[in-house]
Amino acid sequence: MSQTTQTKSTQGRPGQGSRPVQYGGGRPGQGRPGQTNRRPRREPEPEIWVPKTTLGHKVASGEISSIEEIIEAGLRIQEAGIIKKLLPDLKSEVIDVGIIQKMTSNGQSTRFKAIVAAGNGNGYLGVGQGKSKQMRIAIEKATNQAFLNVSPIKLGCGSWECRCDQKHSVPFKIRGKGGSVTIEIIPAPRGLGLVAGGKIKRLLELAGLKDAWTTAKGSTPTMNSTSKAVLECLRQTFSQG
Repeated sequence: MSQTTQTKSTQGRPGQGSRPVQYGGGRPGQGRPGQTNRRPRREPEPEIWVPKTTLGHKVASGEISSIEEIIEAGLRIQEAGIIKKLLPDLKSEVIDVGIIQKMTSNGQSTRFKAIVAAGNGNGYLGVGQGKSKQMRIAIEKATNQAFLNVSPIKLGCGSWECRCDQKHSVPFKIRGKGGSVTIEIIPAPRGLGLVAGGKIKRLLELAGLKDAWTTAKGSTPTMNSTSKAVLECLRQTFSQG
């Protein structure tokens, strides 16, 4: 009786009995079954900028070597590659991401909205906005627009408590407005830091400010208006100074 039971048990289960269990089957060089060899990650190839405008050809040839020359000549920047050529240390950062929902005759449509800031922490800042049905494309559009909106910022020390010759704050009190938001930046002594909210503080850091007092009025959670107010505020340091 016991022998019959053993024979049925060995025949019912695959891989037992006279056939030995094999591990590591498959093609040579592979591991255990179920494991896949990961392919090496491909690094993104750097994009080669091909100028398309007259200003782009002048920048590529070295005839124009700074953004200040473009602004003083009153020329319009239409290619993001111009900014990348003149400012290779410029970094971009996503400031805000949102969803736009709209009712149409075909139903509800959903799009993504992204706000990106570009700065090098040494006197240059730009803010851009992009919209698309895909998040990645919206961020790419906002990044491209941020590069096109990069403006020089004049740094200095306008605080009567400090009176140093280092470029750690703004040279004088400035005020900017975007939508319902009004922002005022006041020079501060060295070592104080940035007295501002989280996202406003990050924009000032990308611009290169280290010490400043700020006051904001209006609907500051609306980053579209807040970022425009900050950029308009900082642009006055170059135009008025």
